[in-house]
Amino acid sequence: MIKNFLIVLLVSFMISNSVTAEKATVFEFTEEEFKTLKVGKKYKGETTWTLGSNINGNFIKAEAEARGSGLGKEVLIDLLKTPFINITWKVEKDLKGIVENSKKGHDYAARVFVIKKTGSTALSNRAINYVFSSNNKVGKNWPSPYTKKSIDYVLSSTKNNLDTWVTVKANVRDDFMKLHGIDVTDISGVAIMTDTDNSKLKAISYYQNIYFSAK
Repeated sequence: MIKNFLIVLLVSFMISNSVTAEKATVFEFTEEEFKTLKVGKKYKGETTWTLGSNINGNFIKAEAEARGSGLGKEVLIDLLKTPFINITWKVEKDLKGIVENSKKGHDYAARVFVIKKTGSTALSNRAINYVFSSNNKVGKNWPSPYTKKSIDYVLSSTKNNLDTWVTVKANVRDDFMKLHGIDVTDISGVAIMTDTDNSKLKAISYYQNIYFSAK
């Protein structure tokens, strides 16, 4: 089974939550929500997820050493109304020196998947994997070494921001057209993932304020 798309399987276990407001929050990162999130397939072990908060609200901390897993949520986002994904995240310990577009180095200290269901099985779906890269510049992108149906897209890089909170934004509808050549009007699920099972290194990262907006 393809690594990137195993994370997609977990959305089938989630309760669908349709959001069409000017701002569509994906994760609250509360104790109540945390109990409902499903862990995807474990790659040589499970990422350690812990909740925390600061002056800007709740966040989740992820730690992984030679292992990895994701947390996902099925949520229908209307990209005609809220096409922009907004992510606040931080990488405390990155994965310097790995070749991220290779199978042996396909790990990220932080990543956020956006998933579009395009068929009856998970493997038919398309995904954009927004990543906090440890080795590449912002704006770089490439197909996953495991499947061309998932594209890695660098939104942040520890070359510029290591152990610093960063807020980024991307137009998901435009990115699906640019990277996959398809016009999508909604997406079906969102997942976060911190994994180091290929590189055998250790990563520590944080996720906060993941939502969609009109602009």
